[in-house]
Order: sequence, then C-alpha cells, then structure tokens
Amino acid sequence: MTPSAASRHGPLARNGRSRARATRPLWGVVLAGGEGVRLRPLTHYLCGEERPKQYVRVLGRRSLLRQTLDRMSLVIPSDRTVVVVHRNHARFIAEELRDASTPRLLVQSDDRGTAAAVLLAAQWISWRSPEALAAVFPSDHFVQGEIAFMDRVADVAAFVDRQKTRPLVLLGAVPTEPDPQYGWIETEDPLDRIGTDPILRVRRFLEKPCPEVAQAAWARGDLWNTAVLVTAVASLVEAGWTMLPGVSDRLSAIQPFTDTADEEPAIAWAYTTMPRVDFSRAVLERHVSSLATVRLPAGVSWSDWGTPERVIRSLRTAGITPSWLRGLGDFDVLNSPMPVSVHPAVGAEAGVNVLAYTNAPSDISDALGRQLAAFADFPM
Repeated sequence: MTPSAASRHGPLARNGRSRARATRPLWGVVLAGGEGVRLRPLTHYLCGEERPKQYVRVLGRRSLLRQTLDRMSLVIPSDRTVVVVHRNHARFIAEELRDASTPRLLVQSDDRGTAAAVLLAAQWISWRSPEALAAVFPSDHFVQGEIAFMDRVADVAAFVDRQKTRPLVLLGAVPTEPDPQYGWIETEDPLDRIGTDPILRVRRFLEKPCPEVAQAAWARGDLWNTAVLVTAVASLVEAGWTMLPGVSDRLSAIQPFTDTADEEPAIAWAYTTMPRVDFSRAVLERHVSSLATVRLPAGVSWSDWGTPERVIRSLRTAGITPSWLRGLGDFDVLNSPMPVSVHPAVGAEAGVNVLAYTNAPSDISDALGRQLAAFADFPM
C-alpha cells in the first residue's frame, strides 16, 4: 500500500488488517523553523552554505523535512499536516515543497522558540477542528522502522481519544548513553498498554540536564524524550494558556486573520514582542501531571540529528554508508572543539584538499570555505 493509500484507509497492522484508530481527526504538526546551528559543520560540508538542517539531503535525494513528511503521510494526510517554518527560509521552502503534495505552512517572522511554534499550530488547528487530536514532530530526526513508528503514533492517538482527561503523551526512546543533550523522562506506574508496552505516568521531565543529573537518569532507567508528542489539540491549547498565558494571548489575536492575506502579517505582529521560549522547559517540565509516555516499539531505531557526531554515529550503527561518509573513512571529529588533520579520502574523491573545522561556525577555516564549492559535484 502506498503512503497516500495508507492515509486514506488508516494505519495498518503488520498482518494487513485494519488497526483500532481514533475517531477524532488526527492532525500532524512539523516544527521546521530552526536554524540547526549545532549541525552547521556537517551542513557546510555537504551543501557549501548555511542551509538549515531540515532542508539538507543527508541521505539520498530527500531532505530531512521531506523524510519527515513522507513518514507522517503513512498515517496523516497532507491536508491535515501543518508545517511551521521561518520566513527567512523562503528559498529552501519553495525548493523543498515543489512537485509534492503541499501541507499547510504557518510562516513565522522570527524564531521565538519551540513553544511559540507548537502553540501557534495548536491554536490554528483548534480554530478549524476543536475536537481534533495532534501529533507534533521535529523535522530533523532519523528513524528506521517507519511503519512501526507511525503505527505507534496512531495507537497513542487512539489511546488519547479514549481518555477523559486527554494527556500529553511523549514517545520515549531507550537511551544508549547518559547524554545530557537530550530531554529525560522519569516514569511512574502504568496507565494502560499498547500491546505489551506500558503507557507510563511521568514523575519528572528534565530538559537537557547537567551531566551529573543525566548520569543519574541513565542509572535510574529513565527514557529519552524524542520530542514526538501526541495529544488532543484542546489539551495543548489549555497547557499554553496555563503555562504561557502571555504567549497564548498574543497568538489568539491571529484568529480573525486566518485564511486571509493578512494571516502572515498577523503572525508577525503577534511575534513582535513575544519572548523566546522553549516548549520542553516552559511547558513539559512544569506540566508533569498531564504527561504520559510510551516507549518506541522494538525494532525501531531513532536518533535526534542535532550534531555531526550523532549523525555519523547513528549511520555507522545502522550500517548505512552514504558516499560522503565513506569518504570520511575513520574520521569522526567534525564535532571536535579544535581543528585537526582530516582523513584525505573524501577530499581525494572530490579532488579537494579538505581541512577540518570546529563546531562553531565562526571558526570554520577560510581555506575550507574556498573549497566547499567543489563538493557540488561530489556524489551523494
């Protein structure tokens, strides 16, 4: 069955029979307005420009955003998909969404953090379909086992649909190390089950804790937060009004202008004096009583591609070797704090003498900058 057919007929069990599904419409929200600063050394290496990572083709001919949209389409059709983007990325957006089923775009004038993006989409959907459910996805994640991954999203939506309180359910991943750059979920007793996997209450949510706290979370058996969230739209809107009333108030002023030529200017006005706020810290950490979590299914591999080191490590672990990674050989220091000599394989294949550069964009070598254009013909 094609993705579009799957969207029409609902999620399928692995034996092909129809699965139980939510009776309320399920919308998808993609957060695609970030700059991807930490991944810039790799995006420079691949593209030769400061292209936001969601528009980069790390694997094959599809960008990370396109992979996310294709994955979502297994369960959620494009006419119920909202992508929150940044006005400064107009060139990349036009390039990415041409010749494809086009979701609805909500264009931010400024980056005010993930809280503004999530709550903007939640309010926008609520004005059209107040009874709807929503699944929120980052646009820069690596997933193997996409059918099982989206089946889990659909199953969580069906669980939320059955609840009177409509919790905010996070997909959790079993951690492989005590990485302090992830959000960590400390769990409690189960609420329900999806197959053999329990849906767990959340005792505490920790967004990017210090190394010592991450080590304690790792020792406790806490889960990583994938930042994939499934809930009722009304629950998201309510959480916004409870935790961030000022942000929610400004976003609510957009409603009279939706679906008109003034919608984008109205969003720009709402963003003018809005603070930059992280959704995980401002909402999830402070709204634990409404949270639940469930692990990703067995056999699904997931990684947040926030740094070059994570990209390289997850690809090597998965046994996936694009041409640019073969060219790197054993080199694994794109995220190194200091310039070092680089394995010459990638440069030799492209006819370039490649130099290393650090994680900070301002430290990228001028010599490397002059040579990046040569990668345009490098096989991907």
